[in-house]
Amino acid sequence: MIPSVLPTYNRAPLTFVKGEGSWLIEADGRRFLDLAAGIAVNALGHAHPALVQALTEQANTLWHTSNLYHIPQQETLADKLVEHTFADTVFFTNSGTETCELAVKMARKYWFEKGQPDRVNILTFEGSFHGRSSAGISAAASEKMTKGFGPMLPGFISLPWMDIDAVKAAIGDTTAAILLEPVQGEGGIRPLPDELLKDIRALCDEHGLLLILDEVQCGVARTGRLFAHEWAGITPDIMMVAKGIGGGFPLGAVLATEDAAQGMTAGTHGSTYGGNPLACAVGCAVMDHVTDPVFLENVNRKAGLLRQKLEGLVASHTEVFESVRGSGLMLGLKCKVAPGDVVNAGYDQLIATVPAADNVVRLLPPLTITDDEIAEAISRLDAAASQLGS
Repeated sequence: MIPSVLPTYNRAPLTFVKGEGSWLIEADGRRFLDLAAGIAVNALGHAHPALVQALTEQANTLWHTSNLYHIPQQETLADKLVEHTFADTVFFTNSGTETCELAVKMARKYWFEKGQPDRVNILTFEGSFHGRSSAGISAAASEKMTKGFGPMLPGFISLPWMDIDAVKAAIGDTTAAILLEPVQGEGGIRPLPDELLKDIRALCDEHGLLLILDEVQCGVARTGRLFAHEWAGITPDIMMVAKGIGGGFPLGAVLATEDAAQGMTAGTHGSTYGGNPLACAVGCAVMDHVTDPVFLENVNRKAGLLRQKLEGLVASHTEVFESVRGSGLMLGLKCKVAPGDVVNAGYDQLIATVPAADNVVRLLPPLTITDDEIAEAISRLDAAASQLGS
Protein backbone atom coordinates (compact mmCIF):
# COMPACT_ATOMS: atom_id res chain seq x y z
CA MET A 1 0.00 0.00 0.00
CA ILE A 2 1.45 3.35 -1.02
CA PRO A 3 2.30 5.74 1.85
CA SER A 4 0.70 9.17 2.12
CA VAL A 5 4.06 10.74 1.20
CA LEU A 6 4.96 9.72 -2.37
CA PRO A 7 7.90 7.30 -1.99
CA THR A 8 10.38 8.96 -4.36
CA TYR A 9 13.16 9.08 -1.73
CA ASN A 10 15.13 6.33 -0.04
CA ARG A 11 15.11 8.14 3.28
CA ALA A 12 17.50 7.39 6.10
CA PRO A 13 15.78 6.07 9.25
CA LEU A 14 16.25 9.40 10.99
CA THR A 15 13.80 12.06 12.10
CA PHE A 16 15.38 15.36 13.02
CA VAL A 17 13.23 17.64 15.13
CA LYS A 18 15.57 20.53 15.94
CA GLY A 19 18.68 22.25 14.64
CA GLU A 20 21.29 24.35 16.41
CA GLY A 21 24.14 25.81 14.37
CA SER A 22 26.05 22.83 12.94
CA TRP A 23 24.00 20.28 14.87
CA LEU A 24 20.82 18.30 14.24
CA ILE A 25 18.85 16.74 17.08
CA GLU A 26 17.07 13.47 16.37
CA ALA A 27 13.66 12.68 17.86
CA ASP A 28 15.33 10.29 20.30
CA GLY A 29 17.68 13.05 21.52
CA ARG A 30 20.87 12.08 19.67
CA ARG A 31 22.95 15.00 18.37
CA PHE A 32 24.31 14.67 14.84
CA LEU A 33 27.08 16.87 13.46
CA ASP A 34 25.65 18.16 10.19
CA LEU A 35 28.05 18.05 7.24
CA ALA A 36 25.11 18.03 4.82
CA ALA A 37 23.50 21.38 5.66
CA GLY A 38 20.34 20.39 3.83
CA ILE A 39 22.48 19.74 0.72
CA ALA A 40 24.36 23.06 0.86
CA VAL A 41 21.21 24.98 1.84
CA ASN A 42 21.74 25.95 5.48
CA ALA A 43 24.66 28.25 4.72
CA LEU A 44 24.53 29.91 8.13
CA GLY A 45 23.63 26.75 10.00
CA HIS A 46 20.40 25.94 11.79
CA ALA A 47 18.33 28.60 13.56
CA HIS A 48 20.82 31.41 12.94
CA PRO A 49 19.65 34.33 15.11
CA ALA A 50 19.76 36.88 12.28
CA LEU A 51 17.65 34.68 10.02
CA VAL A 52 15.19 33.84 12.77
CA GLN A 53 14.80 37.54 13.52
CA ALA A 54 14.33 38.50 9.86
CA LEU A 55 11.74 35.77 9.30
CA THR A 56 9.87 36.47 12.53
CA GLU A 57 9.68 40.21 11.99
CA GLN A 58 8.43 39.75 8.44
CA ALA A 59 5.99 37.02 9.45
CA ASN A 60 4.41 39.43 11.89
CA THR A 61 4.00 42.01 9.14
CA LEU A 62 3.14 40.50 5.73
CA TRP A 63 3.56 37.04 4.22
CA HIS A 64 2.35 37.16 0.65
CA THR A 65 0.84 39.51 -1.89
CA SER A 66 1.98 38.05 -5.26
CA ASN A 67 3.95 39.75 -8.00
CA LEU A 68 0.92 41.77 -9.05
CA TYR A 69 2.35 44.45 -6.76
CA HIS A 70 5.70 45.92 -5.76
CA ILE A 71 7.44 43.96 -2.99
CA PRO A 72 9.94 46.15 -1.11
CA GLN A 73 11.90 43.20 0.33
CA GLN A 74 12.27 41.76 -3.18
CA GLU A 75 13.59 45.02 -4.54
CA THR A 76 16.05 45.34 -1.65
CA LEU A 77 17.41 41.84 -2.20
CA ALA A 78 17.66 42.39 -5.96
CA ASP A 79 19.63 45.59 -5.31
CA LYS A 80 22.04 43.68 -3.04
CA LEU A 81 22.59 40.99 -5.66
CA VAL A 82 23.13 43.52 -8.43
CA GLU A 83 25.57 45.47 -6.24
CA HIS A 84 27.71 42.43 -5.49
CA THR A 85 27.64 40.58 -8.82
CA PHE A 86 27.88 40.97 -12.60
CA ALA A 87 24.09 41.18 -12.88
CA ASP A 88 21.89 44.09 -13.88
CA THR A 89 18.59 42.40 -13.08
CA VAL A 90 17.15 39.53 -11.00
CA PHE A 91 14.08 37.29 -11.14
CA PHE A 92 13.16 35.41 -7.95
CA THR A 93 11.94 31.82 -7.81
CA ASN A 94 11.23 29.28 -5.07
CA SER A 95 13.86 26.71 -6.05
CA GLY A 96 16.89 25.90 -8.16
CA THR A 97 14.81 23.82 -10.54
CA GLU A 98 12.73 26.86 -11.41
CA THR A 99 15.86 28.87 -12.14
CA CYS A 100 16.80 26.38 -14.84
CA GLU A 101 13.44 26.82 -16.53
CA LEU A 102 13.86 30.59 -16.71
CA ALA A 103 17.53 30.48 -17.72
CA VAL A 104 16.63 28.29 -20.70
CA LYS A 105 13.69 30.50 -21.68
CA MET A 106 15.77 33.65 -21.33
CA ALA A 107 18.56 32.34 -23.58
CA ARG A 108 16.18 31.24 -26.31
CA LYS A 109 14.09 34.41 -26.14
CA TYR A 110 17.30 36.44 -26.48
CA TRP A 111 17.96 34.95 -29.90
CA PHE A 112 14.32 35.12 -30.94
CA GLU A 113 14.34 38.86 -30.30
CA LYS A 114 17.51 39.14 -32.36
CA GLY A 115 15.77 37.61 -35.34
CA GLN A 116 17.52 34.22 -35.04
CA PRO A 117 14.75 31.92 -33.71
CA ASP A 118 16.61 28.79 -34.85
CA ARG A 119 19.34 29.38 -32.26
CA VAL A 120 17.83 27.21 -29.54
CA ASN A 121 20.46 24.57 -28.76
CA ILE A 122 22.12 24.69 -25.36
CA LEU A 123 25.39 22.83 -24.78
CA THR A 124 25.59 20.99 -21.45
CA PHE A 125 27.97 18.52 -19.84
CA GLU A 126 28.04 14.91 -18.71
CA GLY A 127 27.63 14.60 -14.96
CA SER A 128 25.67 17.82 -14.61
CA PHE A 129 22.55 18.35 -12.54
CA HIS A 130 20.14 21.19 -13.22
CA GLY A 131 17.05 20.09 -11.31
CA ARG A 132 14.32 17.56 -11.97
CA SER A 133 11.96 19.44 -14.25
CA SER A 134 11.57 18.30 -17.83
CA ALA A 135 14.08 20.93 -18.96
CA GLY A 136 16.49 20.10 -16.15
CA ILE A 137 16.64 16.38 -16.82
CA SER A 138 16.80 16.95 -20.57
CA ALA A 139 19.78 19.24 -20.02
CA ALA A 140 21.61 16.74 -17.81
CA ALA A 141 20.67 13.80 -20.07
CA SER A 142 21.69 11.10 -17.58
CA GLU A 143 19.79 7.81 -17.81
CA LYS A 144 19.27 7.80 -14.04
CA MET A 145 17.11 10.91 -14.29
CA THR A 146 15.55 10.46 -17.73
CA LYS A 147 14.63 6.76 -17.87
CA GLY A 148 10.88 6.36 -18.15
CA PHE A 149 10.18 10.06 -18.56
CA GLY A 150 10.61 10.39 -22.32
CA PRO A 151 10.48 11.88 -24.74
CA MET A 152 13.09 14.36 -23.63
CA LEU A 153 12.80 18.01 -24.59
CA PRO A 154 14.85 18.82 -27.69
CA GLY A 155 17.45 21.54 -27.83
CA PHE A 156 20.10 20.20 -25.42
CA ILE A 157 23.42 18.72 -26.50
CA SER A 158 25.32 16.88 -23.75
CA LEU A 159 29.11 16.88 -24.11
CA PRO A 160 31.94 15.06 -22.29
CA TRP A 161 32.97 16.89 -19.15
CA MET A 162 36.10 19.05 -19.47
CA ASP A 163 36.48 18.36 -23.20
CA ILE A 164 37.06 21.77 -24.77
CA ASP A 165 37.54 20.25 -28.23
CA ALA A 166 34.07 18.71 -28.01
CA VAL A 167 32.68 22.14 -27.12
CA LYS A 168 34.36 23.74 -30.12
CA ALA A 169 33.08 21.01 -32.43
CA ALA A 170 29.51 21.29 -31.12
CA ILE A 171 29.12 25.03 -31.68
CA GLY A 172 27.06 25.79 -34.75
CA ASP A 173 24.52 28.12 -36.29
CA THR A 174 21.77 26.85 -33.96
CA THR A 175 23.76 27.16 -30.73
CA ALA A 176 22.26 29.60 -28.24
CA ALA A 177 24.21 29.09 -25.02
CA ILE A 178 26.51 26.95 -22.91
CA LEU A 179 25.18 25.81 -19.51
CA LEU A 180 27.48 24.45 -16.81
CA GLU A 181 28.22 24.19 -13.10
CA PRO A 182 31.60 25.67 -12.07
CA VAL A 183 31.68 22.87 -9.50
CA GLN A 184 29.50 19.86 -10.20
CA GLY A 185 27.68 18.85 -7.02
CA GLU A 186 25.49 15.83 -7.71
CA GLY A 187 28.09 14.80 -10.30
CA GLY A 188 30.66 14.15 -7.58
CA ILE A 189 32.20 17.48 -6.44
CA ARG A 190 34.07 18.06 -9.71
CA PRO A 191 35.44 21.61 -10.04
CA LEU A 192 35.96 22.91 -13.55
CA PRO A 193 39.55 24.22 -13.76
CA ASP A 194 39.77 28.01 -13.92
CA GLU A 195 41.60 27.94 -17.25
CA LEU A 196 38.90 25.80 -18.82
CA LEU A 197 36.18 28.13 -17.55
CA LYS A 198 38.12 31.02 -19.07
CA ASP A 199 38.38 29.13 -22.37
CA ILE A 200 34.61 28.50 -22.41
CA ARG A 201 33.92 32.17 -21.68
CA ALA A 202 36.23 33.09 -24.56
CA LEU A 203 34.41 30.69 -26.89
CA CYS A 204 31.10 32.27 -25.93
CA ASP A 205 32.51 35.72 -26.70
CA GLU A 206 33.98 34.54 -30.00
CA HIS A 207 30.71 33.02 -31.22
CA GLY A 208 28.31 35.43 -29.53
CA LEU A 209 26.87 32.74 -27.26
CA LEU A 210 25.37 33.24 -23.82
CA LEU A 211 27.16 31.64 -20.89
CA ILE A 212 24.75 30.27 -18.25
CA LEU A 213 26.30 29.25 -14.94
CA ASP A 214 24.44 27.01 -12.53
CA GLU A 215 25.66 28.10 -9.10
CA VAL A 216 22.71 26.63 -7.22
CA GLN A 217 25.00 24.43 -5.10
CA CYS A 218 28.42 26.06 -5.43
CA GLY A 219 27.29 29.68 -4.99
CA VAL A 220 26.57 31.97 -2.03
CA ALA A 221 30.07 31.81 -0.47
CA ARG A 222 30.24 28.00 -0.58
CA THR A 223 33.68 28.04 -2.28
CA GLY A 224 35.05 31.03 -0.36
CA ARG A 225 34.01 33.64 -2.91
CA LEU A 226 30.47 34.95 -3.16
CA PHE A 227 30.16 32.91 -6.37
CA ALA A 228 32.48 30.19 -7.63
CA HIS A 229 33.11 31.72 -11.07
CA GLU A 230 34.88 34.64 -9.39
CA TRP A 231 37.93 32.43 -8.83
CA ALA A 232 38.42 32.27 -12.62
CA GLY A 233 38.01 36.02 -13.05
CA ILE A 234 35.13 35.66 -15.52
CA THR A 235 31.45 36.55 -15.48
CA PRO A 236 28.44 34.77 -16.97
CA ASP A 237 25.55 36.32 -18.88
CA ILE A 238 22.94 34.40 -16.88
CA MET A 239 23.34 32.69 -13.51
CA MET A 240 21.14 30.30 -11.55
CA VAL A 241 21.17 30.70 -7.76
CA ALA A 242 19.25 28.96 -4.96
CA LYS A 243 19.99 26.77 -1.91
CA GLY A 244 22.23 28.96 0.28
CA ILE A 245 20.63 32.25 -0.78
CA GLY A 246 17.65 31.50 1.49
CA GLY A 247 19.65 29.93 4.30
CA GLY A 248 17.00 27.21 4.57
CA PHE A 249 13.96 29.17 3.42
CA PRO A 250 12.85 28.25 -0.13
CA LEU A 251 14.36 30.89 -2.43
CA GLY A 252 16.01 30.95 -5.83
CA ALA A 253 17.05 33.62 -8.30
CA VAL A 254 18.10 34.08 -11.90
CA LEU A 255 20.67 36.83 -12.31
CA ALA A 256 21.35 38.31 -15.74
CA THR A 257 22.94 41.14 -17.64
CA GLU A 258 20.65 43.70 -19.24
CA ASP A 259 21.63 42.39 -22.66
CA ALA A 260 20.88 38.73 -21.88
CA ALA A 261 17.55 39.62 -20.29
CA GLN A 262 16.32 41.91 -23.06
CA GLY A 263 13.66 39.47 -24.30
CA MET A 264 12.03 38.97 -20.91
CA THR A 265 9.34 41.62 -20.95
CA ALA A 266 6.00 41.81 -19.13
CA GLY A 267 4.08 38.56 -19.48
CA THR A 268 6.99 36.38 -20.64
CA HIS A 269 7.50 34.72 -17.26
CA GLY A 270 5.99 34.65 -13.79
CA SER A 271 5.81 33.05 -10.38
CA THR A 272 3.02 33.26 -7.82
CA TYR A 273 5.24 32.76 -4.78
CA GLY A 274 8.62 33.77 -6.19
CA GLY A 275 10.25 36.63 -4.30
CA ASN A 276 7.59 36.80 -1.61
CA PRO A 277 8.24 39.04 1.43
CA LEU A 278 9.13 36.17 3.77
CA ALA A 279 11.73 34.63 1.46
CA CYS A 280 13.32 37.93 0.50
CA ALA A 281 13.53 39.17 4.09
CA VAL A 282 15.57 36.07 4.92
CA GLY A 283 17.59 36.40 1.71
CA CYS A 284 18.57 39.95 2.64
CA ALA A 285 19.84 38.74 6.01
CA VAL A 286 21.85 35.98 4.32
CA MET A 287 23.41 38.43 1.88
CA ASP A 288 24.42 40.78 4.69
CA HIS A 289 26.51 37.96 6.15
CA VAL A 290 27.98 36.27 3.08
CA THR A 291 29.12 39.52 1.45
CA ASP A 292 31.19 40.50 4.49
CA PRO A 293 34.90 40.18 3.51
CA VAL A 294 35.74 38.94 7.02
CA PHE A 295 33.11 36.20 6.71
CA LEU A 296 34.55 35.11 3.35
CA GLU A 297 38.10 35.12 4.71
CA ASN A 298 36.95 32.88 7.54
CA VAL A 299 35.26 30.49 5.12
CA ASN A 300 38.52 30.16 3.22
CA ARG A 301 40.53 29.63 6.39
CA LYS A 302 38.17 26.93 7.63
CA ALA A 303 38.11 25.34 4.18
CA GLY A 304 41.89 25.03 4.29
CA LEU A 305 41.77 23.53 7.78
CA LEU A 306 39.09 21.01 6.83
CA ARG A 307 40.87 19.99 3.64
CA GLN A 308 44.16 19.50 5.45
CA LYS A 309 42.52 17.25 8.02
CA LEU A 310 40.65 15.33 5.33
CA GLU A 311 43.91 14.64 3.50
CA GLY A 312 45.21 13.11 6.71
CA LEU A 313 42.01 11.07 7.04
CA VAL A 314 42.44 9.70 3.52
CA ALA A 315 46.06 8.81 4.21
CA SER A 316 44.99 6.94 7.35
CA HIS A 317 42.27 4.94 5.59
CA THR A 318 43.56 4.09 2.13
CA GLU A 319 41.32 1.02 2.06
CA VAL A 320 38.24 3.27 2.26
CA PHE A 321 39.21 6.58 0.63
CA GLU A 322 41.08 7.48 -2.52
CA SER A 323 41.34 11.29 -2.48
CA VAL A 324 39.85 14.66 -1.49
CA ARG A 325 38.52 17.10 -4.05
CA GLY A 326 36.44 20.22 -4.31
CA SER A 327 36.64 23.89 -3.45
CA GLY A 328 36.06 25.85 -0.26
CA LEU A 329 33.53 24.15 1.98
CA MET A 330 32.22 22.12 -0.94
CA LEU A 331 34.41 19.05 -0.61
CA GLY A 332 34.18 15.44 -1.65
CA LEU A 333 35.76 12.21 -0.47
CA LYS A 334 36.42 9.92 -3.42
CA CYS A 335 35.75 6.46 -2.03
CA LYS A 336 37.04 2.96 -2.75
CA VAL A 337 33.89 1.56 -1.14
CA ALA A 338 30.28 2.41 -1.90
CA PRO A 339 29.61 6.01 -0.84
CA GLY A 340 26.31 4.92 0.68
CA ASP A 341 28.25 2.66 3.04
CA VAL A 342 30.33 5.65 4.19
CA VAL A 343 27.20 7.76 4.70
CA ASN A 344 25.54 4.99 6.73
CA ALA A 345 28.66 4.40 8.81
CA GLY A 346 28.64 8.13 9.46
CA TYR A 347 25.10 7.91 10.78
CA ASP A 348 26.34 5.29 13.24
CA GLN A 349 28.93 7.84 14.41
CA LEU A 350 26.33 10.63 14.55
CA ILE A 351 27.54 12.61 11.55
CA ALA A 352 25.52 13.49 8.42
CA THR A 353 27.07 13.56 4.93
CA VAL A 354 25.66 13.34 1.39
CA PRO A 355 26.34 10.73 -1.33
CA ALA A 356 27.05 11.79 -4.90
CA ALA A 357 27.96 10.28 -8.25
CA ASP A 358 31.46 9.09 -9.18
CA ASN A 359 31.78 7.20 -5.87
CA VAL A 360 31.97 10.40 -3.84
CA VAL A 361 30.66 11.45 -0.44
CA ARG A 362 29.90 15.17 -0.24
CA LEU A 363 30.89 17.30 2.75
CA LEU A 364 28.82 20.49 2.72
CA PRO A 365 28.94 21.88 6.26
CA PRO A 366 27.37 25.15 7.32
CA LEU A 367 29.74 27.98 6.46
CA THR A 368 29.58 28.88 10.15
CA ILE A 369 31.12 25.58 11.31
CA THR A 370 33.73 26.15 14.03
CA ASP A 371 37.30 24.86 14.24
CA ASP A 372 36.33 22.61 17.14
CA GLU A 373 33.44 21.21 15.10
CA ILE A 374 35.79 20.53 12.20
CA ALA A 375 38.04 18.56 14.56
CA GLU A 376 35.00 16.67 15.85
CA ALA A 377 33.87 15.96 12.28
CA ILE A 378 37.23 14.39 11.43
CA SER A 379 37.10 12.29 14.59
CA ARG A 380 33.66 10.95 13.67
CA LEU A 381 34.61 10.34 10.04
CA ASP A 382 37.71 8.51 11.26
CA ALA A 383 35.52 6.27 13.41
CA ALA A 384 33.18 5.64 10.48
CA ALA A 385 36.11 4.72 8.22
CA SER A 386 37.55 2.42 10.90
CA GLN A 387 34.17 0.72 11.13
CA LEU A 388 34.22 0.06 7.37
CA GLY A 389 37.87 -0.94 7.21
CA SER A 390 37.75 -3.40 10.08
